[in-house]
Amino acid sequence: MEVGLFSDSNVSEANFEDKDFLENVEKLPVLPLRDIVIYPGLVIPLYVGREKSISAVNFSLSSTNKYILFATQKKSDIEFPQKEDLLEYGVVGSILKMIKIPDGTMRLVVRGLERVKFLEIEDEGEFLSGKFKVVRDTPSRMRSEIKKEALIRGVKEALQKLNEFSNILTPPFFENLNRISDPGELSYFVAAIMNLKLSDSYSLLKTTNPITRLKKVFKHLKREIQLQKIQQEILNKTQAKIEKSKKEFFLREQLKAIKEQLGEGEEDEVRREINEYLKKLRRSKMPDESKEVVLKELKRLERLYSDSSEAAVIRTWLDYIFSLPWGKFTKDSLELDKARKILNRDHYDLEKIKERIIEHLAVMKLSKNKKAPILCFVGPPGVGKTSLGKSIASALGRKFVRISLGGVHDEAEIRGHRKTYVGAFPGKIIQGLIQAGSANPVFMLDEVDKIGVDFKGDPSSALLEVLDPEQNFSFVDNYIGVPFDLSNVFFIATANITDTIQPAFLDRMEVVHLSGYTEYEKLYIAKKHLIPKKLKEVGLNRRQVKFEDDAILKIIENYTFEAGVRNLERKIGAVLRKIVVKVVEGEKGKIVVTPEKVTEFLGPELIFKSKLPEEDRVGVAVGLAWTPAGGDVLFVEALSLKGKGNLILTGQLGDVMQESARAAFSWVKANLKKYEIPEDFFEKNDVHIHVPEGSIPKDGPSAGITITSAIVSIASGKKVDKDFAMTGEITLRGDILPVGGIKEKILAARRVGIKKIILPFKNKKDVLDLPKYATKGLKFFYVKKIEEVLDLILK
Repeated sequence: MEVGLFSDSNVSEANFEDKDFLENVEKLPVLPLRDIVIYPGLVIPLYVGREKSISAVNFSLSSTNKYILFATQKKSDIEFPQKEDLLEYGVVGSILKMIKIPDGTMRLVVRGLERVKFLEIEDEGEFLSGKFKVVRDTPSRMRSEIKKEALIRGVKEALQKLNEFSNILTPPFFENLNRISDPGELSYFVAAIMNLKLSDSYSLLKTTNPITRLKKVFKHLKREIQLQKIQQEILNKTQAKIEKSKKEFFLREQLKAIKEQLGEGEEDEVRREINEYLKKLRRSKMPDESKEVVLKELKRLERLYSDSSEAAVIRTWLDYIFSLPWGKFTKDSLELDKARKILNRDHYDLEKIKERIIEHLAVMKLSKNKKAPILCFVGPPGVGKTSLGKSIASALGRKFVRISLGGVHDEAEIRGHRKTYVGAFPGKIIQGLIQAGSANPVFMLDEVDKIGVDFKGDPSSALLEVLDPEQNFSFVDNYIGVPFDLSNVFFIATANITDTIQPAFLDRMEVVHLSGYTEYEKLYIAKKHLIPKKLKEVGLNRRQVKFEDDAILKIIENYTFEAGVRNLERKIGAVLRKIVVKVVEGEKGKIVVTPEKVTEFLGPELIFKSKLPEEDRVGVAVGLAWTPAGGDVLFVEALSLKGKGNLILTGQLGDVMQESARAAFSWVKANLKKYEIPEDFFEKNDVHIHVPEGSIPKDGPSAGITITSAIVSIASGKKVDKDFAMTGEITLRGDILPVGGIKEKILAARRVGIKKIILPFKNKKDVLDLPKYATKGLKFFYVKKIEEVLDLILK
């Protein structure tokens, strides 16, 4: 039978339950829904406000059966949805009731009838219309009726359990719930009251198998129960904390009332606390100006509520103030002989530093001026800078404090934070004095060459006041806020180099350079200090182990390459651990460590001596270099090749060394006739200068005379005497300037077997300061001009 558009003359309201009541309906008006899915068989309220939606409702209400299609939008922010904006499945239903609201919107009560699939949706102008196909549930099949009943009962019980958390479902609701026995109807009934995502609700609507749909609902129920449990636990914990806070408040108030009844109110407790601080203040030797500041803070504390945060800040500040060693000094030990013994016991050599400490003790003995010097120990790692500070403190009879400044980049680390900041505390200087418990400790500032700088300030600038004798008698920490006298503190700074230290900071200190140790000094240190220390650490004694001198020298020369003794100590420890294993395994008798045993314990040699040329060669000169790990021998090679007088430099040379090479090159070009070099040599040839071991960066001016010698040799064809090693800076006039690191360079020459050393004339004083054993068997040539060098080495 053909039916007209939206005609329902053949369908009456009485046949809602008739499954065939929609077979003769071709089109119905469409009501787009936002964020909601309507299920078949359920009655729900709706609010309608869009113009097209109101037109669709009016059209539906004008018919006798009031049928309408409910289609959910994919996105709720679309104001005028079309077919592509609506989900594929929806519900056909009827409007049971409509109430018009004064603002022009409508309130509807609608009932879902059947699930439908939209075949076509058209825009009729006033509203949307749709053709559809009814999609009914497939017959529910379950292998066992018992399992089906169990699923239905499980869903009902889960819903009751969920209601225990919110208690919003009424007894009539559960009466209706218990009357439902059909899985499909139950799934829709329960899903309608759950707060599901739109995608989950739509998934349930599309599911045509009632059992599958009910299982999905059951899964959502269990998840919701789990979420409610977690939420309840969090709520209970929060409530418990609130209850605890309330309980504590009431107890405090009761305690306060009890104390007031007993005449022991809070004011008495605060008064007792302040009286204790006043007693400390009377006993303290702090200056009167500082005492006035403390009294002012005590008056503030008296006015504050005892549990307030501000009161806690003032108490912490007072505790720091009274922890400072106001007027507390340790008595200096001024016996020079005793101090010498302590310094000699703990450290070998370092005579200049030891003599400087003895001088200070002598001045303190005669003078009333107790101001301590400010020293800066500069030297390579492992030479004993930090341990020397401890020995100085022991010799003086003072407390020792050490702070590491490596990597510090915040000025507040030195001066502290203002006490108004949350979590504020004093700087490292004040904390160190509190730790020492005296106002005249030996205070070591370790690694001052590694202080950083960033937007938070420059710690080096903050240290200027600390290390200036004209200012540090009234050092003010930001946290403490009152002056403290640092003039009696013996400050010692340590650094590996001075290049990175701020000039004004460096100017405040008396710099003392510590050179690297010779092989024989290391041998002595190993025998007197390192081996006994390591024997004690591993649980052995001298009766069980003996090191031959040659064995120690083998470790020094072939397993370590350093200016200090830190790595030597590790290698000795490694040898002793191997011996401990043998002793534990049952080896008897005294174990003697020979050079052969060293190889057995430590494996193949790690360091190889530089080999000197076996014969005199053209274009190869031997130089001496300084490195952070000690001295080293440097071979400079020169080669001529056809070209136009260019200078080629390789070997990873730094800027200063490259400039030194250019100066040498220019001097040679200006003095061709002196050394029988053809006048057109540099017009037809390039000169290539290479310093081997190209992976190691090299820099500095001290290779100037070595480079000059190599260029003159290659240009003149004369051989360089292989028995000479040299160091010195050259000028364009051919003058030779003094250089540094003389001790290390001489030790490097001795290590490879060189006997003749060429040095700048002005470095003669540095050689005279060296111990005799360091220069024994060596011949020195002191030169002022490059011509003197070339006369010595060119054959």
